[in-house]
Amino acid sequence: MIPPTDGESNESHGDFNLPNFWETLAQAAKSTSQEATKLSLAFSKPPLPSEQDAEKMAESFQKSILALSTVYMWFPKSQGMTLRRIIRDATAQVLEGVVQLIDVILSTPLQSLSQEQLTSTGSVWSSCDQFAHLPKDNQAAVLSLLTSHIAVVKDAIEEMEQAQTEALDPFSDVLDDEDLDSRGNRDTYWSESDRQLMAPCRGLMKASAACLRKLTAAVKSNGNVNSSETIAQLDDLADITKDISPSVDDLALSLYPPMDYSGVQQNVSLERNVFKTSHVCLEADQSWVEFLSGAVDHNLQKVGALAQGCG
Repeated sequence: MIPPTDGESNESHGDFNLPNFWETLAQAAKSTSQEATKLSLAFSKPPLPSEQDAEKMAESFQKSILALSTVYMWFPKSQGMTLRRIIRDATAQVLEGVVQLIDVILSTPLQSLSQEQLTSTGSVWSSCDQFAHLPKDNQAAVLSLLTSHIAVVKDAIEEMEQAQTEALDPFSDVLDDEDLDSRGNRDTYWSESDRQLMAPCRGLMKASAACLRKLTAAVKSNGNVNSSETIAQLDDLADITKDISPSVDDLALSLYPPMDYSGVQQNVSLERNVFKTSHVCLEADQSWVEFLSGAVDHNLQKVGALAQGCG
């Protein structure tokens, strides 16, 4: 069973009806969940279904799976690539769960309903149920991604600040006493020059968090899906910001001793013009865009000078 890809969506229908799509998708997911239940129960205890009954169940299950995949393919790319990917991933999760369930049924002796079969069946149920909770348009899809990015960046900042404030040695709680006595080992603590470099890096991390928060608020207040142009602009925002949280994560990792100065310099980039060409950025937003740009420039210069001196 091949998971769905971005593929070719059904772009020929100019009268695409989004509410009808979600209703049809929900029905297909419900049908797949019900077919999984039937199959699992039929093979939960002796006697085995007859060959004819098993064939009917297999055909019915296959129809429901194909229907789910087909409905996903109906979703036009013009309605938003961000949302389309979310739907694709949810559909793929169902298919993976179905494959796992069938593998368990085929490999488990037919005596009683095993825990593994229960778990696999429940996994299909859960993956089918998640369609009801997916974002329903591209604006909501982009907001869901931005929210997840904010959480990652927030965690990275908090971990770094906690490591700085708890002790001079960030590894003091995991080293043996004899290792702690070896204060000459720079692999386990920050030097004074390291700490000077951390200040502007922390400033960049906080600027990233502020960028994501401001963008989230702008998308929530000003974003719309009324035209293909605004939908595409939302996709652009999602594509640009997807690199912020992993960059912050990588930057935080490069700051732990022994500090990786080359890694610090590679991970201090931040897209500052992410808003300016988008409909979500109104004239009133220009002030904080410029403020963040200034903060980024200031910290980038400090990081560059300090990292070059330390390296």
